[in-house]
Amino acid sequence: MLQEISDHKSKGAFEKVAEDPPAASVVVRPVEQPVGLESTIQKVWNCIGETDVGIIGLYGMGGVGKTTLLTKLKNIFSTPPNDFKVVIFAAVSKDYDVGKIQNRIGENIGFPRSWENKSVEQKARDIYGILSNKRFVILLDDLWEKVDLNEFGIPEPSQENGSKLILTSRSFTVCNIMGAQKIIRVNCLDSEKAWELFQDKVGYEALNSHPDIPNLAKHVAERCCGLPLALITVGRTMACKTTLEEWNYAIEMMNRPLALSTIIYEVVFPLLKFSYDNLPNATMKYCFLYCCLYPEDYCIPKKRLVEYWFCEGLLNEYDRVSDAQMQSDDIISFLLDACLLESGGEIRGEECVKMHDVIRDMAVWFTHESEATENNFFVKACAQLSEEPYVKEWESVKRMSVMENKIEVLKGTPKCPNLRTLFLSQNELQVISDGFFQFMPHLTVLDLSRNLRLRALPKGISQLVCLECLDLSFTGISELPIGLKSLIKLKMLDLSYMHNLRKIPHHLISRFSQLQIFRMWWSGCGDYPNKDNVLYGSNEKLMEELNGLQCLNILTIHKKARFV
Repeated sequence: MLQEISDHKSKGAFEKVAEDPPAASVVVRPVEQPVGLESTIQKVWNCIGETDVGIIGLYGMGGVGKTTLLTKLKNIFSTPPNDFKVVIFAAVSKDYDVGKIQNRIGENIGFPRSWENKSVEQKARDIYGILSNKRFVILLDDLWEKVDLNEFGIPEPSQENGSKLILTSRSFTVCNIMGAQKIIRVNCLDSEKAWELFQDKVGYEALNSHPDIPNLAKHVAERCCGLPLALITVGRTMACKTTLEEWNYAIEMMNRPLALSTIIYEVVFPLLKFSYDNLPNATMKYCFLYCCLYPEDYCIPKKRLVEYWFCEGLLNEYDRVSDAQMQSDDIISFLLDACLLESGGEIRGEECVKMHDVIRDMAVWFTHESEATENNFFVKACAQLSEEPYVKEWESVKRMSVMENKIEVLKGTPKCPNLRTLFLSQNELQVISDGFFQFMPHLTVLDLSRNLRLRALPKGISQLVCLECLDLSFTGISELPIGLKSLIKLKMLDLSYMHNLRKIPHHLISRFSQLQIFRMWWSGCGDYPNKDNVLYGSNEKLMEELNGLQCLNILTIHKKARFV
């Protein structure tokens, strides 16, 4: 069927209305083979050929394959000949940020990175100015509510401009209020296709390790209710099960009832929880749950994730971060193979991983349902918060994430005796009160990165005597306070891309005797105070202090476009 689509394109089914797009406008993304989705792809393609259809809506439950289908369509559009000048794929998701989606559109159009600094209104005008003169196809994934296309700068698709908008949602209503002329439901797979997909993921060796296993495997596949995400996840979990006892146990576990209210909780989460329960050890489970601290659809740099795991003490087999890399690679590979994590591609040359949104929902749900982690996690990432959250029982929270919000001031004095992890990255922080960190005696990982308007650290940060990881990258801080000398357990300090940093006191860096990771961006230009400052003059004083750190394992100092 996909070959027929390619043949259809090659025969010139679309009127030529624009020049061929530049090579950079579309990137082919790796995607699961769309088993059972071929007929749906054909339906969509038929709609694309209809001149009176500008907006196409695809809806279905989480994990049914909507993103896989949309990605496959994007890859088809990326294969010449292609009559669309611009092809754009963007994940919208719950609590979306207009500016970030505009940045994704601008990247596909070819705007420079500096363009991202413009206001939402300016970017909308620029996007509209380009797209209104081109034939485009935009694929918007995972809409949870009506979005205003004008707010992004997207012209309304019409017969006149020949452009198309294809969107996915878990809701028919969202497709309808978005004005879709054609709405197609993405259904779960029928039993035959479901069995075909499940067999593919389990593999020949496991299925043929005993003559009775195929029948047992069919029972397991049936419990997946035709949901592709469940079939893939459970199938890969069972790929290493070669005994009747293991398969019977799987059936028993998957038949246990759970008192949950919706189909997601009744069907999907118990199935996915089975894959979580089959992770080989507690370390891997904690590392998996750690990933739900990041926002939905967030591409997590593997290197940073591993360093956080290491500082948290989750990679306890090794004392050095370079050695722990082997353990972390094994964990990430296992989670990828089990479909509990996905590849997130590369960002600025760094490999990334991410969580499917249903998997992430399940992980967040599990942190509240499991006795082992109950109330330990507080996750409000990308939740449009404008002030610090009110948490009824701070005492029980162990890991907190309020990443990607709009918090400007942290003025409270929360009592968090058990807090070990605090993600404050990508807010709009300007001020942190001196008392904010006063009652966080066990805080281990603090991420303040990407708060460009944060100019100074509070004096109270000196009380974080258990801190092992401090990420200040992409902040506007100009001076490191001497009070940081009390952070003698620090293993990681990231000062990357701190363009305003002008002063580091003498004998501060040398106090971090346990430091293993140090990163810094240093322009060497501008006014540097000459009093008590290792940054004044050349880098000799800084290097002298770094040379005295016996545990230092990873060192990156970027100065004037070269590494020292």
